[in-house]
Amino acid sequence: MSFAAPAPDFWTPELAEDPESELTSETCVIKGQAFFVHGLIEIPVTDTGEVFSWGVWVSLSQDNFTRALRLWNTPGRENEPPYFGWLSTGLTLYSPTTIELKTNLHTRSIGERPFIELEPTDHPLAVEQRMGIAHARVQHIAELMLHPEQQP
Repeated sequence: MSFAAPAPDFWTPELAEDPESELTSETCVIKGQAFFVHGLIEIPVTDTGEVFSWGVWVSLSQDNFTRALRLWNTPGRENEPPYFGWLSTGLTLYSPTTIELKTNLHTRSIGERPFIELEPTDHPLAVEQRMGIAHARVQHIAELMLHPEQQP
């Protein structure tokens, strides 16, 4: 019921050697200038009551990234206002691209990955987040993700 990107689309393997770049399972910094947090776009599955999740990366301003990190292990962090960000994961199943869709990143309780709320536009991913999808769509997504050669 989920698929996740291991890094923002802007990360390249060569950056692992850069002292100003770091990739962890939760955060990423590129050349000390771009800042990312790993979170979940959750989509309700309307006919089962389950939730399908995309594990994606959102870029934050340096100030918001610094604040989020400072509060990362602080109880009550889920009461923080959301952080504005730009989606930094290209989900190839969607057209137009998902890169740079506007988002709000909502922190949750310690140990829970942040929730990513997409701006309510007519982009197909934003529509799915608002309206939900049927389980048949989840199955179709799984087929395309597991067999990318079948993607249009």
